[in-house]
Amino acid sequence: QVSTAYEVPTVADQAALGATARPDTLYSRFGSPTVRDFEAAVADLEGAEAALASASGMAAITSLVFGLCSAGDHVVASRQIFSVTYAVLAMHLPRFGIDVSLVDGTDAEAIAAAVKPGRTQLILVETPANPALSLVDLEALAAIKGPIKVVDNTFATPVGQRPLEHGVDLVLHSATKGIAGHNDALIGVVAGSTDLIDAIWAWHGAMGAQASPFDAWNALRGIRTLPVRVARQAETALRLAELLEGHDAVESVSYPFLPSHPQHDLARRQMDNGGTVVAFEVAGGAAGAMALSERSRLGRIALSLGGPETLLTHPATFAARLLPSERAEIGITDGLIRMSVGLEHPDDLAADLLQALDSLG
Repeated sequence: QVSTAYEVPTVADQAALGATARPDTLYSRFGSPTVRDFEAAVADLEGAEAALASASGMAAITSLVFGLCSAGDHVVASRQIFSVTYAVLAMHLPRFGIDVSLVDGTDAEAIAAAVKPGRTQLILVETPANPALSLVDLEALAAIKGPIKVVDNTFATPVGQRPLEHGVDLVLHSATKGIAGHNDALIGVVAGSTDLIDAIWAWHGAMGAQASPFDAWNALRGIRTLPVRVARQAETALRLAELLEGHDAVESVSYPFLPSHPQHDLARRQMDNGGTVVAFEVAGGAAGAMALSERSRLGRIALSLGGPETLLTHPATFAARLLPSERAEIGITDGLIRMSVGLEHPDDLAADLLQALDSLG
């Protein structure tokens, strides 16, 4: 239902809705029937009690952090994380008196060691991490006592891995990406226990982070094809990763189901597929990466991922506002390309990738 206001029979009915947690027929800033349907679908996919949809993936992250943390609290986060999330953690949370420790997400002992008993409220990680596809050991993360453990599952989607099954507390997505899957919905979502979701909603509703009904409707449509889309894209992604490894113009390739990935065994243990994104570094640094992106005939230069079209992103350009040392911390090199593999025929994508690589000389 695309509506902002809902009629009720009596004033008493309106008062009752106003006293209800997360009402869906009071005022759409608090929730709406279509958004609630999307939340229920994601909760089912992730095996969660409840879910909360937001206007974007970043709205989901900021609602979660400010819904659960206060001045004086401490957050531990993996430094291999989306550049905008990194900016929120490193630049903005300290302004509100929330301390942040950024650690190597591939080192479970480092994550645990960074926890400050009695102060650390959250541990936030992303796996596979954007953009270089490093992984976090979910079972080791879940074993850490005390803080609320949160996993950004955007790259894997619920059909690639289910962090809650490994014992973490909350899972979140920029559902704009693989879940919605058609590059036409801007929406985020967090899922977990009802108690935690209600606590996040208390801030989420006040700051106006609610997803629109229209975006929720589009995202629900995307869920209908999610398993078949991801299966096709992941199969093609592995094939392209193998092709890239054999080309002289490519200096390194990262894809979780590629045997050369340093955490390949972990990927096989906790993921059902390798995902739809391949990260690779081309010779020639930024100039080489830009040239390949612009010479691709099928891959389109765009910032998003998870849609039906193959998209190419040069992360160093997008994250130019970060210091070189900060870019290095999150795995962004000058020659890195993030390729979101689409639904085009695998043979066509392979041929296009080869002609672009060969053109680099």
